[in-house]
Amino acid sequence: MENNQNNGQPVHKRRVRYSGTHPKKFEEKYKELNPEKYADTIEKVISKGSTPAGMHISIMVKEILDFLEIKPGQHGLDATLGYGGHTEQMLKCLNGEGHIYGLDVDPIEIVKTESRLRKLGYDESILTVCPVNFADIDKVSEKYGKFDFVLADLGVSSMQIDNPERGFSYKADGPLDLRLNPNKGVSAAERLKEITKDEFEGMLVENSDEPYAAEIARAVFSKMKKGGRIETTSDLRQIIEDTLEFVPKAERKEAVKKSCMRVFQALRIDVNSEFEVLEQFMEKLPYVMNSGGRIAVLTFHSGEDRLVKKAFKRMKKEGLYLDISEDVIRPSAEECRRNGRARSTKMRWAIKA
Repeated sequence: MENNQNNGQPVHKRRVRYSGTHPKKFEEKYKELNPEKYADTIEKVISKGSTPAGMHISIMVKEILDFLEIKPGQHGLDATLGYGGHTEQMLKCLNGEGHIYGLDVDPIEIVKTESRLRKLGYDESILTVCPVNFADIDKVSEKYGKFDFVLADLGVSSMQIDNPERGFSYKADGPLDLRLNPNKGVSAAERLKEITKDEFEGMLVENSDEPYAAEIARAVFSKMKKGGRIETTSDLRQIIEDTLEFVPKAERKEAVKKSCMRVFQALRIDVNSEFEVLEQFMEKLPYVMNSGGRIAVLTFHSGEDRLVKKAFKRMKKEGLYLDISEDVIRPSAEECRRNGRARSTKMRWAIKA
């Protein structure tokens, strides 16, 4: 029964109803969207190797903390705040002494994450949250000083991927957006209207090594030339499915899945200028570190990893880094079992000279 709003009481809102025994759509998963209230449900979802809707499971926490060797009194930077899971663990290492700065360009998630961390007791005396792109770490350092440790987790957060309204996933229908900051730049749908077929094909090859780049680009631009609209995630997925009709039936489902992942990745990298932003970050990184400062970077696809690897190697030769990781560190088999999104993760590290 609804409360009487005239008596100053808020109107009771019924939760979203769903058909069947279990909610399927993102907005229907009310228990997963309230992890503090339904901890048992969250653990059940995670134990099955899935990520609860509306939250993000931090990857390689132990490996990161073991390398960073965070000590009370130090100043650190989480260049990609996201859900705040890594930041929370790093704050615990400070034991109330020192400071962490968290950066994020997502105006939607940064508000939720700051609220979550404040409720855990981390006030402005130990945590500063900045709506800043990590390409601008030099400006952050100019304002707050140099850092003893830095973490950059380059993965897209599960909250962004799973929410259909953000348009990051081919698995659910939503606007073809893919912007980390939906208030800036153009959406993926608009971007397709700006470029040529050859540019799109090149994007698919360069950003995601898509083997069917030529066929998919041809199909996308053929549809647009005929007046067809590509405005939603489902529109793009359908074109990919239709394009790969020639793949043997036994292999087609997996081929469509992988091509969808690669095409969406390529567009996301493009609309957010991810490679350009990462290059700026890597170039500025050693100059914002204190001597002996430790850096950990998590990458999730070959393009990112190549860029980080080359930057670390070159800067070590230039004398900017005392030591770097020669090989990548990967998540354990157990972590990959509990969190399938960890499987592609690679960690590289460097120590400032």
